[in-house]
Amino acid sequence: MKNIIRTVLLSMMIFNLQSCKQDPKAEVVEEETIPVPVIKTSSNDNLNISILIDLSDRINPKKYPSPAMEFYLRDIGYLESVAKSFEWHVLNKKVIKINDKIQVFIDPEPSDQSLNRKIGQLKTHFTRQNVNKDSILKVPEKYGNISRLIYNSAIEDNHYVGSNIWGFFKNKVDDYCIDEGYRNILVILTDGYIYHKDAKMEQGNRTSYIIPQSIKMNGLNKSDWQKRMDEKDFGFIVPEKDLSNLEVLVLGINPVKGSPYEEDVIRTYWRKWFDEMKVKNYEVKQADLPTHMDKIIQDFILKK
Repeated sequence: MKNIIRTVLLSMMIFNLQSCKQDPKAEVVEEETIPVPVIKTSSNDNLNISILIDLSDRINPKKYPSPAMEFYLRDIGYLESVAKSFEWHVLNKKVIKINDKIQVFIDPEPSDQSLNRKIGQLKTHFTRQNVNKDSILKVPEKYGNISRLIYNSAIEDNHYVGSNIWGFFKNKVDDYCIDEGYRNILVILTDGYIYHKDAKMEQGNRTSYIIPQSIKMNGLNKSDWQKRMDEKDFGFIVPEKDLSNLEVLVLGINPVKGSPYEEDVIRTYWRKWFDEMKVKNYEVKQADLPTHMDKIIQDFILKK
Protein backbone atom coordinates (compact mmCIF):
# COMPACT_ATOMS: atom_id res chain seq x y z
CA MET A 1 0.00 0.00 0.00
CA LYS A 2 2.83 2.40 0.90
CA ASN A 3 4.47 1.69 -2.45
CA ILE A 4 1.26 2.59 -4.28
CA ILE A 5 0.93 5.90 -2.41
CA ARG A 6 4.59 6.71 -3.05
CA THR A 7 4.13 5.99 -6.76
CA VAL A 8 1.05 8.26 -6.98
CA LEU A 9 2.82 11.16 -5.22
CA LEU A 10 5.86 10.79 -7.44
CA SER A 11 3.68 10.87 -10.55
CA MET A 12 1.97 14.05 -9.36
CA MET A 13 5.31 15.77 -8.76
CA ILE A 14 6.54 14.86 -12.22
CA PHE A 15 3.29 16.16 -13.76
CA ASN A 16 3.62 19.51 -11.95
CA LEU A 17 7.25 19.92 -13.00
CA GLN A 18 6.37 19.20 -16.61
CA SER A 19 3.52 21.74 -16.45
CA CYS A 20 5.89 24.45 -15.19
CA LYS A 21 8.37 23.71 -17.99
CA GLN A 22 5.63 23.92 -20.60
CA ASP A 23 4.51 27.37 -19.35
CA PRO A 24 7.51 29.08 -17.74
CA LYS A 25 5.77 32.50 -17.78
CA ALA A 26 2.61 31.40 -16.00
CA GLU A 27 3.82 32.26 -12.50
CA VAL A 28 5.34 35.59 -13.58
CA VAL A 29 2.12 36.74 -15.29
CA GLU A 30 0.11 35.90 -12.18
CA GLU A 31 2.46 38.02 -10.05
CA GLU A 32 2.27 40.93 -12.50
CA THR A 33 -1.52 41.13 -12.39
CA ILE A 34 -2.96 43.28 -9.60
CA PRO A 35 -6.18 41.61 -8.39
CA VAL A 36 -9.18 43.94 -8.83
CA PRO A 37 -12.85 43.47 -9.71
CA VAL A 38 -13.18 42.63 -13.39
CA ILE A 39 -14.86 45.40 -15.41
CA LYS A 40 -15.59 45.65 -19.09
CA THR A 41 -12.83 47.98 -20.21
CA SER A 42 -10.48 48.38 -23.13
CA SER A 43 -7.59 47.72 -20.75
CA ASN A 44 -5.15 46.94 -23.55
CA ASP A 45 -5.18 50.61 -24.60
CA ASN A 46 -2.68 53.08 -23.21
CA LEU A 47 -4.76 55.96 -21.86
CA ASN A 48 -3.69 59.59 -22.18
CA ILE A 49 -6.33 61.57 -20.28
CA SER A 50 -6.24 65.36 -20.19
CA ILE A 51 -8.67 67.53 -18.21
CA LEU A 52 -9.24 71.18 -19.14
CA ILE A 53 -10.88 73.23 -16.38
CA ASP A 54 -12.87 76.38 -17.07
CA LEU A 55 -12.12 78.61 -14.07
CA SER A 56 -14.30 81.50 -15.23
CA ASP A 57 -16.94 83.09 -12.99
CA ARG A 58 -19.24 80.13 -13.66
CA ILE A 59 -17.75 78.59 -10.48
CA ASN A 60 -18.58 81.66 -8.36
CA PRO A 61 -21.09 80.40 -5.76
CA LYS A 62 -22.29 83.94 -5.02
CA LYS A 63 -22.97 84.87 -8.64
CA TYR A 64 -24.36 81.47 -9.68
CA PRO A 65 -25.63 79.74 -6.54
CA SER A 66 -26.95 76.20 -6.83
CA PRO A 67 -28.84 74.94 -3.75
CA ALA A 68 -28.59 71.27 -4.81
CA MET A 69 -24.78 71.45 -5.11
CA GLU A 70 -22.48 74.32 -6.01
CA PHE A 71 -21.03 74.02 -9.51
CA TYR A 72 -17.42 73.98 -8.35
CA LEU A 73 -18.25 71.02 -6.09
CA ARG A 74 -19.80 69.23 -9.06
CA ASP A 75 -16.55 69.80 -10.96
CA ILE A 76 -14.59 68.25 -8.11
CA GLY A 77 -16.90 65.23 -8.22
CA TYR A 78 -16.39 64.92 -11.98
CA LEU A 79 -12.61 65.09 -11.52
CA GLU A 80 -12.75 62.33 -8.92
CA SER A 81 -14.84 60.17 -11.27
CA VAL A 82 -12.35 60.67 -14.10
CA ALA A 83 -9.47 59.78 -11.78
CA LYS A 84 -11.36 56.72 -10.50
CA SER A 85 -11.94 55.52 -14.06
CA PHE A 86 -8.22 55.99 -14.74
CA GLU A 87 -7.44 54.00 -11.58
CA TRP A 88 -9.69 51.11 -12.64
CA HIS A 89 -8.19 51.07 -16.11
CA VAL A 90 -4.63 50.81 -14.80
CA LEU A 91 -5.55 48.21 -12.18
CA ASN A 92 -7.03 46.00 -14.90
CA LYS A 93 -3.75 45.85 -16.82
CA LYS A 94 -0.76 43.60 -16.34
CA VAL A 95 2.15 45.61 -14.96
CA ILE A 96 4.25 44.87 -18.02
CA LYS A 97 1.67 46.66 -20.22
CA ILE A 98 1.11 49.77 -18.08
CA ASN A 99 1.91 53.06 -19.81
CA ASP A 100 -0.88 55.47 -18.92
CA LYS A 101 -1.13 59.22 -18.25
CA ILE A 102 -3.51 61.71 -16.65
CA GLN A 103 -3.05 65.49 -16.30
CA VAL A 104 -4.91 68.77 -15.76
CA PHE A 105 -4.75 72.08 -17.66
CA ILE A 106 -6.10 75.57 -17.04
CA ASP A 107 -5.95 78.19 -19.79
CA PRO A 108 -4.86 80.87 -19.17
CA GLU A 109 -2.50 79.61 -16.52
CA PRO A 110 -3.12 81.05 -13.05
CA SER A 111 -0.74 83.83 -11.97
CA ASP A 112 -0.51 82.18 -8.54
CA GLN A 113 2.67 80.07 -8.62
CA SER A 114 1.53 77.90 -5.73
CA LEU A 115 -1.63 77.11 -7.67
CA ASN A 116 0.44 76.11 -10.69
CA ARG A 117 2.50 73.80 -8.50
CA LYS A 118 -0.69 72.13 -7.29
CA ILE A 119 -1.80 71.62 -10.88
CA GLY A 120 1.61 70.14 -11.67
CA GLN A 121 1.17 67.58 -8.88
CA LEU A 122 -1.83 66.15 -10.73
CA LYS A 123 0.32 65.14 -13.70
CA THR A 124 0.73 61.38 -13.41
CA HIS A 125 2.43 58.90 -15.73
CA PHE A 126 2.45 55.24 -14.72
CA THR A 127 4.82 52.79 -16.42
CA ARG A 128 6.02 49.31 -15.54
CA GLN A 129 9.10 50.90 -13.95
CA ASN A 130 7.34 53.18 -11.43
CA VAL A 131 3.90 51.71 -10.80
CA ASN A 132 2.68 50.04 -7.62
CA LYS A 133 -0.78 49.34 -6.29
CA ASP A 134 -0.64 52.00 -3.55
CA SER A 135 0.30 54.78 -5.97
CA ILE A 136 -2.56 53.81 -8.29
CA LEU A 137 -5.11 53.79 -5.47
CA LYS A 138 -4.01 57.28 -4.35
CA VAL A 139 -4.86 58.97 -7.66
CA PRO A 140 -8.59 59.69 -7.02
CA GLU A 141 -7.89 60.98 -3.50
CA LYS A 142 -5.10 63.23 -4.80
CA TYR A 143 -7.35 64.60 -7.55
CA GLY A 144 -10.14 65.28 -5.07
CA ASN A 145 -7.91 67.02 -2.51
CA ILE A 146 -5.82 69.11 -4.88
CA SER A 147 -8.73 70.12 -7.12
CA ARG A 148 -10.57 71.36 -4.02
CA LEU A 149 -7.56 73.58 -3.22
CA ILE A 150 -7.51 74.86 -6.82
CA TYR A 151 -11.19 75.80 -6.84
CA ASN A 152 -11.12 77.32 -3.35
CA SER A 153 -8.11 79.43 -4.33
CA ALA A 154 -9.80 80.68 -7.50
CA ILE A 155 -13.02 81.53 -5.66
CA GLU A 156 -11.15 83.29 -2.85
CA ASP A 157 -9.09 85.27 -5.38
CA ASN A 158 -12.36 86.37 -7.04
CA HIS A 159 -10.55 87.48 -10.21
CA TYR A 160 -12.16 85.71 -13.12
CA VAL A 161 -10.74 86.46 -16.59
CA GLY A 162 -12.61 83.81 -18.54
CA SER A 163 -11.37 80.55 -19.98
CA ASN A 164 -9.51 80.39 -23.28
CA ILE A 165 -10.90 77.06 -24.47
CA TRP A 166 -10.88 78.14 -28.12
CA GLY A 167 -7.23 79.24 -27.86
CA PHE A 168 -6.34 75.94 -26.17
CA PHE A 169 -7.68 74.02 -29.16
CA LYS A 170 -5.98 76.35 -31.62
CA ASN A 171 -2.55 76.44 -30.04
CA LYS A 172 -2.07 73.64 -27.52
CA VAL A 173 -4.30 70.60 -27.93
CA ASP A 174 -2.00 68.89 -30.46
CA ASP A 175 1.12 69.18 -28.31
CA TYR A 176 -0.43 68.73 -24.89
CA CYS A 177 -3.22 66.18 -25.34
CA ILE A 178 -2.35 63.91 -28.28
CA ASP A 179 0.38 61.26 -28.21
CA GLU A 180 0.98 58.47 -30.68
CA GLY A 181 0.26 54.99 -29.38
CA TYR A 182 -2.38 56.20 -26.92
CA ARG A 183 -6.12 56.50 -26.68
CA ASN A 184 -6.23 60.27 -26.23
CA ILE A 185 -9.15 61.64 -24.18
CA LEU A 186 -9.80 65.29 -23.33
CA VAL A 187 -12.37 66.03 -20.61
CA ILE A 188 -13.57 69.65 -20.52
CA LEU A 189 -15.32 71.04 -17.44
CA THR A 190 -17.31 74.10 -18.55
CA ASP A 191 -20.79 75.60 -18.64
CA GLY A 192 -20.60 75.59 -22.44
CA TYR A 193 -19.98 79.30 -22.92
CA ILE A 194 -16.56 80.24 -24.27
CA TYR A 195 -15.01 83.67 -23.78
CA HIS A 196 -11.64 85.19 -23.06
CA LYS A 197 -10.78 88.86 -23.42
CA ASP A 198 -7.51 88.12 -25.24
CA ALA A 199 -9.01 85.61 -27.68
CA LYS A 200 -12.03 87.42 -29.12
CA MET A 201 -12.12 86.91 -32.88
CA GLU A 202 -14.76 87.12 -35.59
CA GLN A 203 -14.82 85.83 -39.18
CA GLY A 204 -18.20 86.54 -40.71
CA ASN A 205 -20.71 84.77 -38.48
CA ARG A 206 -18.00 82.54 -37.04
CA THR A 207 -16.49 83.54 -33.69
CA SER A 208 -13.98 82.31 -31.11
CA TYR A 209 -16.57 82.75 -28.39
CA ILE A 210 -20.18 82.11 -27.45
CA ILE A 211 -21.92 84.07 -24.69
CA PRO A 212 -25.59 84.68 -23.83
CA GLN A 213 -25.44 88.16 -25.37
CA SER A 214 -24.20 86.88 -28.75
CA ILE A 215 -26.87 84.16 -28.85
CA LYS A 216 -29.55 86.78 -28.31
CA MET A 217 -27.99 89.32 -30.68
CA ASN A 218 -27.81 86.72 -33.47
CA GLY A 219 -31.48 85.81 -33.05
CA LEU A 220 -30.71 82.27 -31.88
CA ASN A 221 -33.04 82.54 -28.89
CA LYS A 222 -36.17 81.85 -30.95
CA SER A 223 -37.87 78.69 -32.19
CA ASP A 224 -36.32 79.00 -35.67
CA TRP A 225 -32.78 79.06 -34.26
CA GLN A 226 -31.67 75.91 -36.14
CA LYS A 227 -32.79 77.26 -39.54
CA ARG A 228 -31.16 80.60 -38.86
CA MET A 229 -27.95 78.96 -37.67
CA ASP A 230 -27.72 76.82 -40.81
CA GLU A 231 -28.56 79.65 -43.24
CA LYS A 232 -26.21 82.19 -41.63
CA ASP A 233 -23.50 79.63 -40.78
CA PHE A 234 -23.16 80.61 -37.14
CA GLY A 235 -20.56 78.67 -35.20
CA PHE A 236 -17.01 78.67 -33.89
CA ILE A 237 -14.04 79.59 -36.04
CA VAL A 238 -12.38 76.30 -36.92
CA PRO A 239 -8.60 76.04 -36.49
CA GLU A 240 -6.87 74.00 -39.17
CA LYS A 241 -6.85 70.80 -37.16
CA ASP A 242 -7.29 67.11 -37.77
CA LEU A 243 -8.23 65.77 -34.36
CA SER A 244 -9.15 62.30 -35.53
CA ASN A 245 -6.92 60.85 -32.80
CA LEU A 246 -8.75 62.68 -30.00
CA GLU A 247 -11.92 61.94 -28.03
CA VAL A 248 -13.63 64.74 -26.11
CA LEU A 249 -16.08 64.63 -23.20
CA VAL A 250 -17.65 67.98 -22.29
CA LEU A 251 -19.26 68.11 -18.84
CA GLY A 252 -21.28 70.82 -17.14
CA ILE A 253 -23.36 72.56 -19.83
CA ASN A 254 -25.40 75.11 -17.91
CA PRO A 255 -27.36 77.65 -20.00
CA VAL A 256 -28.67 80.87 -18.49
CA LYS A 257 -32.27 80.79 -17.44
CA GLY A 258 -34.98 82.33 -19.58
CA SER A 259 -34.47 80.82 -23.04
CA PRO A 260 -35.74 77.29 -23.80
CA TYR A 261 -33.41 77.07 -26.83
CA GLU A 262 -30.15 78.20 -25.20
CA GLU A 263 -28.88 74.71 -24.35
CA ASP A 264 -29.68 73.37 -27.84
CA VAL A 265 -27.76 76.26 -29.41
CA ILE A 266 -24.74 75.70 -27.14
CA ARG A 267 -24.68 71.97 -27.88
CA THR A 268 -24.95 72.60 -31.62
CA TYR A 269 -22.04 75.06 -31.54
CA TRP A 270 -19.82 72.47 -29.82
CA ARG A 271 -20.91 69.54 -31.98
CA LYS A 272 -20.45 71.48 -35.21
CA TRP A 273 -16.99 72.55 -34.05
CA PHE A 274 -15.92 69.01 -33.14
CA ASP A 275 -17.26 67.61 -36.42
CA GLU A 276 -15.36 70.22 -38.42
CA MET A 277 -12.14 69.45 -36.52
CA LYS A 278 -12.73 65.73 -37.18
CA VAL A 279 -12.79 64.81 -33.47
CA LYS A 280 -12.89 61.02 -33.34
CA ASN A 281 -15.58 60.65 -30.69
CA TYR A 282 -17.31 63.14 -28.42
CA GLU A 283 -20.18 63.74 -26.02
CA VAL A 284 -21.57 67.01 -24.66
CA LYS A 285 -23.37 66.63 -21.31
CA GLN A 286 -25.30 69.09 -19.14
CA ALA A 287 -24.45 69.93 -15.54
CA ASP A 288 -25.76 67.35 -13.11
CA LEU A 289 -24.91 65.88 -9.74
CA PRO A 290 -21.69 63.80 -9.72
CA THR A 291 -23.60 60.70 -8.63
CA HIS A 292 -25.59 60.87 -11.89
CA MET A 293 -22.58 61.71 -14.05
CA ASP A 294 -20.33 58.99 -12.64
CA LYS A 295 -21.65 56.25 -14.94
CA ILE A 296 -21.48 58.52 -18.00
CA ILE A 297 -17.84 59.29 -17.26
CA GLN A 298 -16.98 55.63 -16.63
CA ASP A 299 -18.73 54.49 -19.81
CA PHE A 300 -16.89 57.06 -21.92
CA ILE A 301 -13.44 56.31 -20.52
CA LEU A 302 -13.64 52.57 -19.87
CA LYS A 303 -15.77 51.38 -22.78
CA LYS A 304 -15.29 51.83 -26.50
